[in-house]
Amino acid sequence: MINALVVTKDAESGKTSASVEAIEESRLPESEVLVAVEYSTVNYKDGLCIGPGGGLVRNYPHVPGIDFAGTVEKSSDPRYKAGDKVVLTGWRVGEAHWGGYAQKASVRADWLVPLPAGLTTRQAMAVGTAGLTAMLSVMALEDHGLAPGHGPVLVTGAAGGVGSVATAILAKLGHEVAAVTGRPETADYLKSLGATQIVAREELTEVTKKPLEGEQWAGCVDAVAGAMLGRVLKQMKYGTSVAAVGLAGGAAIEGALITPFILRGVNLLGIDSVMQPYANRVRAWERIAKDLPMDKLEAMIQPAVLSDLPQLGRDILKGQVKGRVVVDVNA
Repeated sequence: MINALVVTKDAESGKTSASVEAIEESRLPESEVLVAVEYSTVNYKDGLCIGPGGGLVRNYPHVPGIDFAGTVEKSSDPRYKAGDKVVLTGWRVGEAHWGGYAQKASVRADWLVPLPAGLTTRQAMAVGTAGLTAMLSVMALEDHGLAPGHGPVLVTGAAGGVGSVATAILAKLGHEVAAVTGRPETADYLKSLGATQIVAREELTEVTKKPLEGEQWAGCVDAVAGAMLGRVLKQMKYGTSVAAVGLAGGAAIEGALITPFILRGVNLLGIDSVMQPYANRVRAWERIAKDLPMDKLEAMIQPAVLSDLPQLGRDILKGQVKGRVVVDVNA
């Protein structure tokens, strides 16, 4: 028997409920690698899957958890053997497939990456999908010319998971970081991660009809979209880029015009972590181990256990989770 967070759905009302249950290991899906999960985390998608589903969950009962890190227990794939430390993010695990909110997980070998040297499984889940996405964003901005000394880099939704890690990485790499938040009480936290400027969310949410505004930002990691992204695009310096990673402010880019792209050569870079190719995942995890300051990572961690997840799922959907939740599935 293993403990797992199991989400069920009432056939008549359509309502879902989540609770920790002891289930037989034999209920896990058959696959190539069985992992003894040590830690997981909480992302926005997890909040959807714990709660209403958001169209992500196909079948119930369901075990969510889009990330996990642990130790291989057995494997039919030669790439992994018992005792190997591994990380999983993405591939619709925790959505279409049972995920990491359980003491064990059965998954395809293609979905795993080796735990990078220098990282513990706990640290890997303090990073998780959010931190991997942040690193992929920084790499994409660098690939398009971002370098220290070019000016401040804007991070929207900075107190969230992606934003927190992006802020810490960019600061470690020598960039000025302007952190956008709608929660003034997080200003000291963001400064402790390396932010040199705090920007109130209200300064960037007004939709304007101006084709361009003054050039301010040398790069941007945007987790918000909506009206904020429409506004930020008009404020980017010539030839710079925005890495778009989320849509907390809505899927539409309100107030956006073509002018930043054709008059300033601004690039809008889409960042996907779910189906990211293996080689780029490994590259990103290696960069995380090197370029994410571990003391800053520790400051982001909010510890949790499986029984905390129903409430945390509700909280993250309301934007009330700061930093990175690390779930000890065995506690």
